[in-house]
Order: sequence, then structure tokens, then C-alpha cells
Amino acid sequence: MLLAVDAGNTNVVFALVDADRSIRARWRIATDPRRTADEYVVWLNQLLMLEGYSREDVEAVVIGTVVPRALHNLEVLAQKYFGTPALVAGRDLPWGIALDVDEPDNVGADRALNVIAAHAKYDGDLVIVDFGTATTFDVADYSGAYKGGIIAPGINLSLDALVGAAAKLPRIAIQAPDTPTVIGRTTVSQMQIGIFWGYVAMIEGLVARMRAEIGRPARVIATGGLAVLFEQHSDAFDVIEPDLTIQGLAILWQRRHIQP
Repeated sequence: MLLAVDAGNTNVVFALVDADRSIRARWRIATDPRRTADEYVVWLNQLLMLEGYSREDVEAVVIGTVVPRALHNLEVLAQKYFGTPALVAGRDLPWGIALDVDEPDNVGADRALNVIAAHAKYDGDLVIVDFGTATTFDVADYSGAYKGGIIAPGINLSLDALVGAAAKLPRIAIQAPDTPTVIGRTTVSQMQIGIFWGYVAMIEGLVARMRAEIGRPARVIATGGLAVLFEQHSDAFDVIEPDLTIQGLAILWQRRHIQP
């Protein structure tokens, strides 16, 4: 069993992945670079037991992170409590794809992992939309090369900025409005329309522009924790793949594992 760790700006996701890359269990905790290996293991021990597993079931640990300060304690967790050195995506495990951009060293681990996993599953040109702290749009060509993309504020960041800058606006839940109208009659309904349908319009507009620029048929894949929020309200996506980043980590580990 592989323990795959995706350390993002908002959450750290831990997932148990078996030999055929099926995810057996996953858990999410708020990202805090100060959280120690001892704190992680107390939390993980309980969750592993609830799912019928133990630390002894973990053969290897692989980490992908966009939060450098969180890496040390995760590496200590792997070595001290799972008895294996962590393999870090992009450092110990080469990407194995071309990063065909002007600043390849600045490509986030999550974005490279998403491209790796998407290309392993789907042929042709791809657009991958990842709903996280930021919403990223990434393009991979038919060869699997990463060609670039877009970084936009995540929907939670957009709402935080709106509420933080406007004293009289209340905090609202991020959800589809109750009715299809885009002319709100109350402050809350107007905010819901602006946040939700405004975000859908941004997604659809950017995806359309990217498809036009690619100039060939391109499959659009949505991933990330908030992908399902938009699945029923837009036809911009061809498929939803909630766990691309974890799958990318598993692919990198398997490549290393099967090589002499």
C-alpha cells in the first residue's frame, strides 16, 4: 500500500493507494507548516484504524507539495513512523513529461501531477481545471507535454475578498442559487448569483478561449475538491476526476518501483 500525500495551500490530503492505483481511503487536514510529525501520526493512526488499516500496511510514502515549509515534517513522519524515506515528486521522482513553458522550475507540483495523471488516462489534447485555493487551467498536448495555463483566484478567495472589503456584506455559503434567475432581489441572492454564476461564466469563457487557441479537439477535465459544485451547472467539462493529483503521485511511484 502506498501513502500518497498532496500538500496544498489549504489542505493536506493523505490517501492510501493500492497496486492498481485504486484509492482505498483518503483524509484531509488543514495545511499548517507548524504541524509536527507527532501530531500527524496521532491523527492518522485513528483514521487508519477506522478504515481497518494500520501503519504496517504502508510500504512507501510519496509527497507532492506546493508548500515548501510543510515538507520537512511530512518527511519526518514518513521516516519516523512509517519506516521509509519519503519520495518527493519532482525531486526524487522525475516528472517524466516535458514542461514546455518559459519557467519550468516554477510549475507547481500539483499541476504537473494533474497532467501526468490525465495524460495516462486520456488521449489527445487536454485542458485540466483544478479547483483549489487557486483555480488553475492547464493544457497538455497529445504527447503529454505541459504547455502552460492560467492561474485564477479560487472561488473561496473571491468570496473572502468581497466580504473582507465590503463592510455590510454578509458571509454566504458557496452554492448554486435556488432559482435560475440572474437578477437578485435581496443582498444575499445577488451575492450568490455574482459569486456562483460569475465563476461559472469565468470558467466557461476561459475554457472556450483555450480550446480556440489550441485549435484541435481538447478534452476538458475538472478536478479538485470543488469540482462537483459546478458539475451540474455547466457543460464546460467532459469529465470529472476528483483525485488526479493523488493518481499522479501513484503513477510516479509506480514508475520508480518497476524500474531496476
